[in-house]
Amino acid sequence: MLEVDVIIPVYKPTKKLLALLDSLMQQTLAVQRIILINTEKQYFDWFIQGMDFQERYKKVTLYHIKKEEFDHGGTRNFGVSLSKAPYFIMMTDDAVPGDEQLVEHLMSHFVNPKVGMAYARQLPDKECGFLECYARSFNYPETSCMKSAKNLKNMGIKAFFASNVCAAYRRDIFEELGGFTGHTIFNEDMIYARGLIDAGYLIAYEADARVEHSHNYSGLDQFHRYFDLGVSHAQYPKIFSGVATESEGARMVKRACPYLLKTGKPWLIIKLFWQSGCKYTGYFLGKRYKRLPESLVKAFSMNKEYWRIK
Repeated sequence: MLEVDVIIPVYKPTKKLLALLDSLMQQTLAVQRIILINTEKQYFDWFIQGMDFQERYKKVTLYHIKKEEFDHGGTRNFGVSLSKAPYFIMMTDDAVPGDEQLVEHLMSHFVNPKVGMAYARQLPDKECGFLECYARSFNYPETSCMKSAKNLKNMGIKAFFASNVCAAYRRDIFEELGGFTGHTIFNEDMIYARGLIDAGYLIAYEADARVEHSHNYSGLDQFHRYFDLGVSHAQYPKIFSGVATESEGARMVKRACPYLLKTGKPWLIIKLFWQSGCKYTGYFLGKRYKRLPESLVKAFSMNKEYWRIK
């Protein structure tokens, strides 16, 4: 039997974390340990008050860090260092497995020794807005696929698109490549994924491994998020230059417009253009963040802690 641990950064947990943990405890392919790296102990203590958390979740090991210690890549590397399993799954605390076969589906790809990473399909939750539902279907299609460096030419950035919302890793390859890049504002999963395929390994997208995960971001939220995305792309030009990036957004808009007309929701085209404009503006400024005053960079960024510890 494959030995696999699950590593989950946690911040201000909600009931989704409990649903996530409940599902992980019932998987057809059992996980060995669930490692929670929680940011700010008081939030977690408040969340579990009145509950015998450790009795309910015997496989969970809980660690606390301070907010200024959190880092997208570094915190996840810390979680990996606490695991000895040959395989591990990274998840976020708001990703709820679609069924009890999530782990089994992800791990099925590791029979191929060249697969270093397998990521799950993200489905919208019940509260997800119509446009976000469409975006999920655009980025996470119904068909599984295997990706390698050979796909860079025809797929562009989608060749190493992968998400730590739910993704499994082979430890020996992870250690060979040096793990996640530390002190990253964003995109630690895709930075790693690009290094993975550049080293000759494969990325699996498994559509049958499903998690419910979505956000109803406003236009301003999208601006902040895509500003950080632009910063990430600017900081790692060897990874993100030379591949189609902005064109992916344009492709989604071109596909979404006729879909909105077909489904009888033409008024959402205005919202689509507004949000797309916010995304593009944020991304455009983020890629040029070095030319901006520090005060604006901090104001535009979603991850403000990153700039305090930079």
